[in-house]
Amino acid sequence: MDHGTREDYDLIAIHDSDNERGLAKRVIEWLKMMDGESPYQISRLQHCLQTATRAEQDGADMETIVCALLHDIGDVISPVNHSQASAAILRPYISEKNYWIVLNHGLFQGYYWMHHYDEDRNLRDEHKDHPYYQDCVDFCSEWDQKSFDPDFKEKPLEYFIPMIEEIFSREPRSFV
Repeated sequence: MDHGTREDYDLIAIHDSDNERGLAKRVIEWLKMMDGESPYQISRLQHCLQTATRAEQDGADMETIVCALLHDIGDVISPVNHSQASAAILRPYISEKNYWIVLNHGLFQGYYWMHHYDEDRNLRDEHKDHPYYQDCVDFCSEWDQKSFDPDFKEKPLEYFIPMIEEIFSREPRSFV
């Protein structure tokens, strides 16, 4: 890179800008990839749609609804640390509060299953003094963990596409 010229980096910037403009479309495709066979009673896509639908029904703002929709998008590219992957994709476009919730929801969801494996279900309490702790508890208890319901009528993906496009049309914050 130390041999690059301004012109070289201008070309890279144009490429990166074009690539960035396609992010919403890629994320939508990743969501579609989550539709299909699943160990749950519903597909991973349905889970995401249910989570977003519940958020909207509870009066969440548009950014929070999109975060609810995309909180598990990291499963497509990195299942082991899906929360961190999801949060990294969203971070340049969302508030610090929503970033923190998406980043930590996997750990907080452990409250519902870790005890079945003789693990500490209260690991989330390490964050008890964090200003967004209760918000993440609520995200998981009211939206995420409830959204594996084959009888729940979620809104279709098409309903949420304009919201996804709006979030990813924001001016991204660099190096966050």
